[in-house]
Amino acid sequence: MAIITLTTDLGDKDIYQAALKGSILKLLPTVNIVDITNNVSAYNVQQAAFILKNSFHYFPNGTVHLIGIDTVYSADTKYLALRYKNHYFVGSDNGIFSLMFVQEPDEIVEINIRQDLNFLHFPLADIFVKAACHLAKGGKLIEIGLPLSGIEQKMNLQPVVEKSLIKGAVIYIDSFQNVITNITKEFFSKVQQGRQFTLYFKRNETINHLSWHYSEVPEGEKLCLFGISDHLEIAINKGNASGLLGLNLGDSVIIDFDYHS
Repeated sequence: MAIITLTTDLGDKDIYQAALKGSILKLLPTVNIVDITNNVSAYNVQQAAFILKNSFHYFPNGTVHLIGIDTVYSADTKYLALRYKNHYFVGSDNGIFSLMFVQEPDEIVEINIRQDLNFLHFPLADIFVKAACHLAKGGKLIEIGLPLSGIEQKMNLQPVVEKSLIKGAVIYIDSFQNVITNITKEFFSKVQQGRQFTLYFKRNETINHLSWHYSEVPEGEKLCLFGISDHLEIAINKGNASGLLGLNLGDSVIIDFDYHS
């Protein structure tokens, strides 16, 4: 069965999500529609990119991922369809793809499907849906657009190494209020080289041990671990780490490695 996933900022209260899903089902009644999330903060490209980057690979090859972030029509807007690691993506060329992908896409087209004037204010339920359904039915990219050689570039905030320190930042706070940093497991391990460490963050808080799971410490105690995204998380077992520890998006974290261990 064909699969189309949705990652949007449409929310759950209004008609927009229903209009989008109904438009898909009109064109492809047998498709399996899967919500990755419809609760991205309005126009928050970085948040959507983090969620989709860390979830799309769990789906079968050939899945079509429809991205409804910053899709309002303008004369300068490009709508893209592309293939990356045997998955298809449909979205605006607003930098989100460069934030998601670690390599160049395998194939890119600028969608040239004619806009229905009745949907001029909501191309997500028109152009995007037509492109996604075309791909979900096994259609080729070249049949819905003109080939492109590149995508709009945006840069993720990267951690830096200074002497024995990694300096990172908070890039995401999940619905459990776990605090996720831009320090990946691969990056951490490469710098650590088996050394002990101390993680410093707001309010002079520290952690000096990596946990394997959240319940490794008593309830209410803080911990750090590499979660499902392979990014370093700061959490509280059954608690609100962001609120209780005062950590917000963009806040700095520092890992200090002990050269004498």
